[in-house]
Amino acid sequence: MHSGLISLRRVRYHCAVLGMCALVTMGLALPAAAQIGSARYASIVVDARTGEMLSAINADEYRYPASLTKLMTLYITFEALHDRRITLQQLVPISADAAAMPPTKLGLQPGSRITVEQAILGLVTKSANDAAAALGEMLGGDELRFAQMMTLRARSIGMTRTVFRNASGLPDMQQVTTARDLALLGRRIIADFPAYYGYFRTTHFSFHGRTHSNHDKLLGVYPGADGLKTGYIVASGFNLVSSAARGGVRLVGVVLGGSNGWERDNHMMALLDQGFERMDVPIARREAPSTSRLAGLISRANATPVALSMRPARAASRFGIQVGSFPSEQTARAAARGAQRLAEAGDARVQLVSLRGKTTWRAQVANLSISDAQVTCGLLAKRKSPCMVLRPEQGQLASR
Repeated sequence: MHSGLISLRRVRYHCAVLGMCALVTMGLALPAAAQIGSARYASIVVDARTGEMLSAINADEYRYPASLTKLMTLYITFEALHDRRITLQQLVPISADAAAMPPTKLGLQPGSRITVEQAILGLVTKSANDAAAALGEMLGGDELRFAQMMTLRARSIGMTRTVFRNASGLPDMQQVTTARDLALLGRRIIADFPAYYGYFRTTHFSFHGRTHSNHDKLLGVYPGADGLKTGYIVASGFNLVSSAARGGVRLVGVVLGGSNGWERDNHMMALLDQGFERMDVPIARREAPSTSRLAGLISRANATPVALSMRPARAASRFGIQVGSFPSEQTARAAARGAQRLAEAGDARVQLVSLRGKTTWRAQVANLSISDAQVTCGLLAKRKSPCMVLRPEQGQLASR
């Protein structure tokens, strides 16, 4: 069962990107669309010090961790550093398998080396799959053995419903976890490795002439937020484990199954607000409309599918980007979804256009803020990929 995992990585990756594989785990088939309140949704907020649960929905239901898997890769790395089995400046060899990991990645070359610290920063900011695989190979001998180490370590700290199959979170139908287990992992990273937890506050990481921004958009936006990790594959939706400290209280929150990064992040902020209120910590009010009431609605509705409209009604959230024109709808959808993953926000869409008797499909991402649109186009430009910012006055983008 394990021997074919490496050879199937690319197939599973394309399943995740194109949404063409029906992933089933523990006998539960997941629906095609993720959103807050849908059947994929799960969340929990806990007091980081005591573990007291402040809110929870579907907290023990199996979900795909996606790149939240890298939290356990980092936990084991921090443990090795703490035990002085490795050092931050120790060189990590890059194998052909590690270099061949699908994006997102640092673009590491076979036979090259990076330091342990560079690998950590690559995971924290870029969520680099090649760096994660390389760390796993160094610490475990090979990535499959490292995944077994990850699962055993998870069991030893109380993550009873989590199974790891790789170091990165790339799609594997047997790699599952729960919101409660992830909250425990977040708490343990904070408590066990305070000397290394500060890495999660890193907003930018420069490597080989490129600057990689942290995917965690709560940093610098939500008062007190200082980590931990985002994650996304089609099978999971948009995931986030976050911690925030305020008024002498630290909370750890988990949100799984968002339809996009914007929805996930705003729901997390609403849940953390609720948690701080329960702990009698004053809330630093934001200008955007409060979503605390909507978060409470989900608790009462027991996660039944409800439409949560949490976007402010202003032009800044109606920008978009266009990332090319393609001869087939399938190719355009793949490009749009790839751009959406890079932006970690917005809605992947395609638009059918007929010019001079020729039909093409435009790949687009709608419902972005102007900053998300500009940053994403900047990242694509560095990859020498086309990208154009679409302003609200350019008209509505086509629906999926």
